[in-house]
Amino acid sequence: MTDSSTRRIILSGADLVLPDRVINPGTLVLEQGTIVEISDGARPPSDGADHVDLTGHVVVPGFIDVHVHGLEGHDTLTGPDGVDAMARRLPRYGVTGFCPTSIACGPTLLAQMLDAIRRARREPVRGAARVLPAHLESNFINPDYKGAQPLECIRRPPSPTGEIDPAASAEGCYGEAFSATELLAVIDRYRAEVGIVTLAPEMPNGIDLTRRLVAAGHRVSLGHSGANYEQAMAGVAAGARHATHLFNRMTPFSHREPGLTGAVLQSDELAAEIICDGHHVHPAAVKLAIALKRADRTMAITDGTAGSGLPVGSRVTIGPRPITVTPTAAYLDDGTLAGSVLTMDGAFRLLVNVAGCSLVEAALMCATTAARELKLENRGLIARGAIADLVVLTPNLEVARTYIGGELAYPLGN
Repeated sequence: MTDSSTRRIILSGADLVLPDRVINPGTLVLEQGTIVEISDGARPPSDGADHVDLTGHVVVPGFIDVHVHGLEGHDTLTGPDGVDAMARRLPRYGVTGFCPTSIACGPTLLAQMLDAIRRARREPVRGAARVLPAHLESNFINPDYKGAQPLECIRRPPSPTGEIDPAASAEGCYGEAFSATELLAVIDRYRAEVGIVTLAPEMPNGIDLTRRLVAAGHRVSLGHSGANYEQAMAGVAAGARHATHLFNRMTPFSHREPGLTGAVLQSDELAAEIICDGHHVHPAAVKLAIALKRADRTMAITDGTAGSGLPVGSRVTIGPRPITVTPTAAYLDDGTLAGSVLTMDGAFRLLVNVAGCSLVEAALMCATTAARELKLENRGLIARGAIADLVVLTPNLEVARTYIGGELAYPLGN
């Protein structure tokens, strides 16, 4: 990849998807990694600039996946190089930033992942997706709503008074014994590397843990939870601002008991993730969620696993647990749904082609909403002064090019 950070680059002739409209066709001018000009119409080549004719293409902000466990055989928890390998591979799917996501595990594995994130953030690799603070789909969830999470790794949040709770004491988790307190000590040690923490607010001490994590600067997400409506809203009152994969592994909505699902749909404080693979959530339910939450409060996610991007029948892992790739998702050996095989470009296509979203709405859900919620300044949108993290899509909405900070990250060598 040649260094384009100091060159003037003109991307001309594509449809430009802005936060409020589509310019058809339009021109973007990039300098020193930022967008310096947006104009209507195509522009002919000019001296002193690299001109790229994108007639017939669509340019959208780079995708941001806030919930992804793995990709192409690599998983965040199965080795010190997992995060780096994911970052290198994600741009081919239009991803310019991602939150490496863990399942419940012990302090040793968690520290290994967070240490890899710390290194990746301090020494970013050119051409790789930006590594954002982690999403811990954590140990502090409801065992009855664990899904593919390992039961032996789930812990009860510790008492805020420091009392020892036998239910939170050490049990075996992938051969490691640990307490909830020891796990929280790792989170404290890697505070800057931990962004989102999923928890179940109804569990004993769950609200106290929510307050503790929020006070430490983390973004608490409600999920893997049997909370009723009142318990969910207590989590919101304690500072939760995020919901983990809406509809999946949470109490469903009914007219007499709205449950956590109802709380997420009606609470403007909560931004909701939704897995846009057409399997985890029916497209009709995706449409309903968007109608109720709006695109600017909804984040398309993949919940992708190491099976994402691999052929059907591939055997990989989520954390240390084996999973199998099927045409629709990834499954544990006992048949439990264990995440998706989706990539973010596929999520974008489903939103437009199946859920009937506009390009503007799809861009909001795949990039802009996540950037705003994660407080990523000048990212996740096409606007003058914004960082030039961009995806060029073909007329069929396949990824043709990905730019990260104005540099071509995919395909390399062009």
